[in-house]
Amino acid sequence: MTEHLTAGEKLVPPTPENPKPHRQKPAPARKPRRGPFRRLVRGVVGGLFGIGILVAAVGGLGGYVAYERFSADLPDVEGLRNYKPPVMSRVYAGDGRLMAELAAERRIFVPYSAIPDVVRQAFVSAEDQNFWSHPGVDPLAITRAAVFDLTHMNQGRRPIGASTITQQVAKNMLLDNQISLARKAREAILAMRIEQSLPKQRILELYLNEIYLGLGSYGVAAASQAYFNKPLDQLTLPEAAFLAALPKAPNNYNPFKFPDAAKGRRDWVLDRMTEDHVITTTQAEAAKAEPIVPAEFHRPQPIPGAEWFAEDVRRQLIAQFGADVTTQGGLMVRTSLDPTFQVAAEKAVRNGLMAYDRKLGGWRGPVTHLDGGAALTKNWVGPLGQVTRPPGMLPDWKLAIVLETTDAEAHLGWTDSQGQQHTGALSLSDVAWARPVRDNKPGPAPRRITDVLQQGDVVMVEPNVAPPAAAVQAKTTKPALPPVPRLALRQIPVVQGALVSLDPRTGRVLAMVGGWSFEGSQFNRATQAQRQPGSSFKPFVYLTALQKGISPSQRFLDAPIVMDTAAGRWRPNNFEMEFGGPTPLRIALERSLNLVTLRVAQTIGMEAIAQNAIAFGEVEKMPRVLPAALGAVETTVLREAGAYASLAAGGREVVPTLIDSVQDPDGHVVSRSTALSCDDCSDQGVTPTLTDQRKEIADPQSVFQLVTMMQGVTTRGTGVQVVAGLGHPIAGKTGTTQEFTDAWFSGFTPDLVTTVWVGFDNPASLGNNETGAAVAGPIWHEFMAIALKDRPVLQFQAPPGVTMAAWDSGRGTVTDAFKPDQVPGASQPLGGVAAGPAGVDGLMPTEVSKSAPGGVDSSLGGIY
Repeated sequence: MTEHLTAGEKLVPPTPENPKPHRQKPAPARKPRRGPFRRLVRGVVGGLFGIGILVAAVGGLGGYVAYERFSADLPDVEGLRNYKPPVMSRVYAGDGRLMAELAAERRIFVPYSAIPDVVRQAFVSAEDQNFWSHPGVDPLAITRAAVFDLTHMNQGRRPIGASTITQQVAKNMLLDNQISLARKAREAILAMRIEQSLPKQRILELYLNEIYLGLGSYGVAAASQAYFNKPLDQLTLPEAAFLAALPKAPNNYNPFKFPDAAKGRRDWVLDRMTEDHVITTTQAEAAKAEPIVPAEFHRPQPIPGAEWFAEDVRRQLIAQFGADVTTQGGLMVRTSLDPTFQVAAEKAVRNGLMAYDRKLGGWRGPVTHLDGGAALTKNWVGPLGQVTRPPGMLPDWKLAIVLETTDAEAHLGWTDSQGQQHTGALSLSDVAWARPVRDNKPGPAPRRITDVLQQGDVVMVEPNVAPPAAAVQAKTTKPALPPVPRLALRQIPVVQGALVSLDPRTGRVLAMVGGWSFEGSQFNRATQAQRQPGSSFKPFVYLTALQKGISPSQRFLDAPIVMDTAAGRWRPNNFEMEFGGPTPLRIALERSLNLVTLRVAQTIGMEAIAQNAIAFGEVEKMPRVLPAALGAVETTVLREAGAYASLAAGGREVVPTLIDSVQDPDGHVVSRSTALSCDDCSDQGVTPTLTDQRKEIADPQSVFQLVTMMQGVTTRGTGVQVVAGLGHPIAGKTGTTQEFTDAWFSGFTPDLVTTVWVGFDNPASLGNNETGAAVAGPIWHEFMAIALKDRPVLQFQAPPGVTMAAWDSGRGTVTDAFKPDQVPGASQPLGGVAAGPAGVDGLMPTEVSKSAPGGVDSSLGGIY
């Protein structure tokens, strides 16, 4: 054989059974027998492996079941793609000044691109260092937190969290704040789903705009204002690091209360930013060296007195858009408020109410009294500081304590806003108006200072450091001693008032005052108080007569009349208790004659009058009874201002509006006032054409006749003293209800309407002869003197179809507007009504007329 033998083979020689030589392989080696120990180990290992397989199977099944359980009914994360956090709405005045912020949460939304890098980096380093790489949960952070919690579980410490920014977004926006393993599991599942649906930038944007950072601020932009009073893009590195320190416990790191804790946590954030290599060690050390200097956020100063206006805007927005959109929809609301007018209106109302209170209200006593005798005069600052300011006390007023008194003078002490002590004096002449109230009536004028003030009394005063003119001494060669500050004794009036001023061309409300003080009472007496207008309702009676063709010179009998009503016999009268016999319509309106007004109403019918009053918006509804012709109906100050604006607009319907436009957060106009439209205002090169789309509710000829007659009210009649010295053509009407309960004056120029009301919240007499001209008139005059100061003098324009003519009224020559078929000065018999020699209707002075059922009681109705 020539083949080589392999290792272990041998050549077997031929045998009889096998005559050829052949190879023989070696017998296999015999394996040694295993011992019992090795068999045991093998069995244990195999068993453990089997158990592991079983545990893995069971764990997988359990995990699947748990996943199915915790993922069931989870919120859909797709909504986060277009999610917009709740953002406060802002209300602006007509000049663009911020007037109010409407919000359930103070939040300013900032898109990701507008958030500075240093702010993003600070929050990622502080809250989630692996944010840019993990899938929604961070296993390393979970392990680290678990180890810490296990090693500190018996130390009474709250377990530390390992939530990623994505998990916090899931918790804050999709889940509740319940602390449980089930919630954490749901949070983790949602976080992973969010990571699969949204880019990291969108997740971080949601987080930085949603997170609560203390001081009522949600999101980094609001927090930047709250802590540093600056916009987000002006934050420095240490300031950004401080904001990033807040999510863990905003209240515990409030720099206004706990500056050391705040600085320690901020420095920790700076260290984390250094670890992440987003800042250098040098930058971190420089930032740590800077103290935290918080700057309290000061909201823009509110427009004085605009709270009622803003509150009515809020109510209108809620009615139109709902509460959620109003406070969370980020609306931009532009209003018609004129801040200059508003300040003047508030001042005029307060001055008028104080003047009435000083005249008739009497002294109702101190705010409180502090006992202490002579010791109190030396140590009065502390006790005075404990006295609460009464609601409605004006900002310029101070609480002062009476330190000592004589018969002629009282010395008082008070502190300013910085805590500085001041003293001043009140003389007997300063408190002459303060007649002490006895049995709800003011008594005689005080004869000595102690009739009004006692040592220890705490009163409201208005400091006036300038000495009165009588106290100014002649110049001498000796240096003058510092004057003792003089004071004015103040008290909050009980009487209330309201004012509305608007533009009759558009209906835009320019000023609104709802009472003495919004702080004292949020009830808006301009829009919510239903009061009787009294004689300020009469123009709508006379307008109805003019619309029926009755001439301004038509005469009606001014004589006593007795009427049967459901409440008994009614004997109306004129204010002066005088009767003029046959009286022209023009003169009756000038002098506000009740008896003539009733006869006019009888002639033309209450149904026509009611339809006119409702069409003009003076009232919402009214009874068809004669006392209603004297103003025995209910209206509001805003309603009457709107009705008079329709007169100023020549019979066009004017609807008072407070809101010019509303925009959504994207800048789209979602609501706009439509009184006037301009279809071609957006066309370049085209002269804009304004279209008056307001409904005509009365013919312009009759309205102009009425307006001319109402000018007579202010030049010859009951409103002369109200408009004296204003230098503008003004039409208006006084209004006073029975028993002098309500006082009104409504007046207008061609471009401005103002209505003023004065009365008590619980209807009561203002006092004998306290008429609309005497009580409401001074307020109207003070406001209009400012409002008209820089306005051009405009004349009321006569429409086609009327002729101006002078005629003898019997009380002097007057000029009125007459229609083509009317003869100036003539008084013709009215259809179907017997007329006297002078064309007067046939009602006799002693005639008893029956009014419709349900007649109004004699205590109702206008008198002046």
